[in-house]
Amino acid sequence: MLTGLDVNTIRFAEPTYLWLLIAPGALTVVWVWQLARRRRDARQYRQHRRLPVRERFPIFGGLMFWLCLIVSSALTILALARPTAEISLLRTAGVDLVILQDGSASMRTRDVAGDRWQRSIRFLRTLGESLGWKDDRIAMALFAHIAAPQVRLTKDPNTFFFFLDHLNQESPFRMEDDTTWDTNIELGIAWGLRLIERDEELYGKNPNAKAFVLISDGQAWSGQVARSLQLSKQRGLPVYVVGVGTSAGGVIPEPPPKAPNAPVEPPLRSTLDRASLAQIANVGGGQYYELDREGDREIANKIIDAARRRSGSRGVQVGTEELYWRCLAGAAAFLAIGLVFMQERVELLLQAAGAGVALALVWSLTR
Repeated sequence: MLTGLDVNTIRFAEPTYLWLLIAPGALTVVWVWQLARRRRDARQYRQHRRLPVRERFPIFGGLMFWLCLIVSSALTILALARPTAEISLLRTAGVDLVILQDGSASMRTRDVAGDRWQRSIRFLRTLGESLGWKDDRIAMALFAHIAAPQVRLTKDPNTFFFFLDHLNQESPFRMEDDTTWDTNIELGIAWGLRLIERDEELYGKNPNAKAFVLISDGQAWSGQVARSLQLSKQRGLPVYVVGVGTSAGGVIPEPPPKAPNAPVEPPLRSTLDRASLAQIANVGGGQYYELDREGDREIANKIIDAARRRSGSRGVQVGTEELYWRCLAGAAAFLAIGLVFMQERVELLLQAAGAGVALALVWSLTR
């Protein structure tokens, strides 16, 4: 955010062009002399001419066009000199998103395109593409009954997308493991807090606004969810929940049998537990979203914008800005104003010539 421009710091990268200002300066003197002559002639006309009505003379007449042309030429010369100035920028902090991705067995349910796991990974790719990555950072942890951190807080998009590429097809939690058949959000948030604490230990406090993004179907919760949400609220970390799945649900794929003659278990059906996910978002101070109810890009932007509104400030940063664009814009504005006061064909030709010169300058300055 631009907070101020210090006119005392204006410098010119090409100061040799400034001597050309002699021409508009001299023309300004001539213009003032012509204006004085016009006012004198107007007074004389009023004294010697006798008309039945009071005769009115415009103050500037056609001279206004010439004044606009002189100012426009002066601004064009200033643009040629490439002025720069110091500006003060209020730099806001970025966001730190800690993704908590459900990797339990129910995420293999095929009630969405591919399955719930693959649908979640596609959303995470959109979320990563929506970040600015200049000051923004992202971390990722997977959880089922146990949790496994995947990406520490990083502002390198290649690291994040590398993990997404390797997690695209299947969750690292195997279906034949008993720990996969549970969803422990408490442990997931605990690992998310540990990622943030570890980053602060290594790099110190960061002004970025931090938030959890929980992606799950809400199936078979275990653990002390309320306790984990209380810890996140104490740290000022809202939990934004993204539900994946449908109300109709589907059958969870069966794992390979552990023994050749093992009894066949009846198939388990999984549905989106929308109520519990919405409650988690409400208690966690965030908001509940649902894939395929809204667009992925829309959900990602809402989460990022909500987190960014809580960002702090990185202080005032002093930078340098080129001012020649402002000079050219002012020159064009005065040329446009001069069109209103044109009265003769010669003025129109001069206006067209000035526009051509301005276009040539823009081309030479930007190539």
